[in-house]
Amino acid sequence: MTRRIAAARQIAVLDAPSNLGLRPPSPTTVPGCAKAPGALRDHRLLARLGARDAGCLTPPRYDPGGWRPGDGVCQASQVAGYAIRLADRIGAILDEGEFPLVLGGDCSILLGAAVAASRWAGPVGGRPGLVFVDGHSDFRHPGNAPYVGAAAGEDLALVTGRGQVELAGIENRRPYLRDGDVVVLGIRGHDEYRMDLQAAGIAVRPVPELRAEGPARSAQWAQERLADCAGYWLHVDVDVLDPAVMPAVDAPDDGGIAHRELEQLIAGLVDDDACLGLELTVFDPDQDPDGGYAAEIVDTLVTGLAPVAYPPAVAEPAG
Repeated sequence: MTRRIAAARQIAVLDAPSNLGLRPPSPTTVPGCAKAPGALRDHRLLARLGARDAGCLTPPRYDPGGWRPGDGVCQASQVAGYAIRLADRIGAILDEGEFPLVLGGDCSILLGAAVAASRWAGPVGGRPGLVFVDGHSDFRHPGNAPYVGAAAGEDLALVTGRGQVELAGIENRRPYLRDGDVVVLGIRGHDEYRMDLQAAGIAVRPVPELRAEGPARSAQWAQERLADCAGYWLHVDVDVLDPAVMPAVDAPDDGGIAHRELEQLIAGLVDDDACLGLELTVFDPDQDPDGGYAAEIVDTLVTGLAPVAYPPAVAEPAG
């Protein structure tokens, strides 16, 4: 692999505050991760990155009422419609030569990014890749589960062509990403779909291996796996972090990584001009009443995105 060091690019921050891919926490409540973009902006994320404000893509109303097992993916038509609109917005940022930073929202926003990457790769005569940094594989689909339902738990399956065509085949692009063009980092060693990923030919480095090799070398390993791709998208679900440092997620799972490891991983992955952009998902401000976890996420993003940020990211003084 010939390393392509990333040139500094203007970061454009786009809010994608969709909850559509999540089940409700209780029958009468709505998931809190739609509030994440605002919570992160409150900690001066854009100013510290020197980023352009690319606005907010408002999602449809969250209304999973009436869904039953066997109905397919809940709110599928709304998820699909939002994905197309999100792909349009990401594509416009890429066309400007900027680096999109998409603030979710739940993991179903990956569909919009995958459609955008597929659209982008076609005219340049290549294939898009994906680095999937997540505490869970999100690989549930009709071939390995009795039923599906929440797109946020099925996003990796959907973007690789598994599942109902309404979501997996938008614009007849099924799949948006080939199995061999996906690298998964940070899932737990006990992930129930780990063997399914490996059987599909998807490269996987769970937390124990990631830690043994180190985040910098794991980033390089991922880039090497995607060397034949025209470019790759970076998905980061904050539940890759251990709940001891990041409990404000919908499905915390012990055995995750630390903020410093995530910073180094992001920095290594964006420090290559093949990296198209990054999305951040599943942070829930409802579980962060004093804003401390939001502040730590912002610090992690500012440090991790330093290789690509122009003007250079701004460090906050200690204390």
